[in-house]
Amino acid sequence: MSVSPATLPPVLLHSEAELARAALATPLLSRAVRLARWAGPETRVGAGGELVEAQLPAAAAELGLDAGDPDAAAYASEAWRIAVDTGLVEVTDAEEEGGEGTVTQGEELALLSSGGPRDVLGIWLGALDTVYADATVPDMEDLLDVLEEKGEVDFGELGWDPQAEADFLDGVLGNLYLLTVGDAAGGEGPVPLPALAASMIVPDDMGEPTDDVLEQVSDAMMKLDDQFRLFEPLGLVEYQPVDEALMAEIDETGPVAEPAPVDDEDVTRYGMVRLTPLGLYGIRARMLEAGVDAPAVGELADKGADVLLEGTSGFPQAAAQAEIEQWLARHEPLGAARELLAAARGGDEGAPLRRLRCQQALSLVGDEAEPALREVLDDPELGGLARVWLAEHGAADVPAPSEALVFWLTIDTIAAQLAAEGNSEELQGLVEGLAQQHSGFFATAWRVEHPATADVLEAMGRLHPDKKVAKEARKAAFKARSQQGL
Repeated sequence: MSVSPATLPPVLLHSEAELARAALATPLLSRAVRLARWAGPETRVGAGGELVEAQLPAAAAELGLDAGDPDAAAYASEAWRIAVDTGLVEVTDAEEEGGEGTVTQGEELALLSSGGPRDVLGIWLGALDTVYADATVPDMEDLLDVLEEKGEVDFGELGWDPQAEADFLDGVLGNLYLLTVGDAAGGEGPVPLPALAASMIVPDDMGEPTDDVLEQVSDAMMKLDDQFRLFEPLGLVEYQPVDEALMAEIDETGPVAEPAPVDDEDVTRYGMVRLTPLGLYGIRARMLEAGVDAPAVGELADKGADVLLEGTSGFPQAAAQAEIEQWLARHEPLGAARELLAAARGGDEGAPLRRLRCQQALSLVGDEAEPALREVLDDPELGGLARVWLAEHGAADVPAPSEALVFWLTIDTIAAQLAAEGNSEELQGLVEGLAQQHSGFFATAWRVEHPATADVLEAMGRLHPDKKVAKEARKAAFKARSQQGL
């Protein structure tokens, strides 16, 4: 499985116990477990381990499925296949060709009651592998039509490339994973199926999609509709299928129009999907198996403060906060504060963002940390944030900062926000406020002895909407570079 970013945002996973309970409650795995416990010496299976047709009504009845439901046998057969593939039952082939095999309960079935959450999740991941494989095979009706017509199947003629199908599905689920864990999407709302299909097909630099591209998006939507219908009973996704009436419209009129925007009132007709917490776990597990760097919140909790601050530097805000909270839970406040402050020092390019994460972490530490903050009041890199912390905690006898320290802290803060968020609206507001409140800001700022002074002033010139102020910022940046010998 591959996704485009070199390193994905960290995912905040539910506990393994919660995920295991969710896995056991999924319709597909719970049915597979029921059939595994139902199976015995009288269970009849074919050469491939499948239940013989005569056994399917009894299996469906065991699952509580309506005998009049035309899909009952298919549901029972699907659940049985999961039981076989995950080791919940073991099939012994018939001794004679054409005979029926025998069935015993598998070792994995006992793990569901005697093992731990990780054992349960391992079985669920095995079921995911089976469903994943099913999702990438050609449509059975197409296969049967070709067999009936020619007596054999030419997959090339069907336009089926196994690797291409797997890569496409990997890409779609990778994009869905990114949308779920990234701050920009909020991680909660469902994704319209047209947008997900278009993310794999429409080039980023394409303006108006061509009819050919729109037809590809429509075909991809129909394919994804089938695939997500397979994944939902396993708990990988929550899925609202494509409206059946819309499918009929597409069949009659051709491809859908350009993918509808998320706020379109009719967008739900095109299908809506989101990964469940269990789905996040499952897709991340597949990514890790494929060698993709897919971090999870909590992986830095047992590391040093230097690793914590460096690691969370690239995290979205919410993930950084969650990671820091887990780290602090394992440390006593005063020792944690001292370790964090020591790790925040430095004049390298990443130091401002480390100090910002340090400040974020210290905001979660109680008054017990005060001695550590007082110890660094005279530190040129940490004295500013120490004063901020002490003032916010109502500490007495906090020395006023010098003008030089105020300007240094301002440059450091903007450098950190540039590294964390780029040219954000929040940062633009900060830049405008600084220039408005301090008429001589740029005349002093260029003299600040901070490695990022010139870069910060250049950014202020880009961000400020007033041309005159922006020009002042660029002039100040030029002076700062000259002073630094750059």
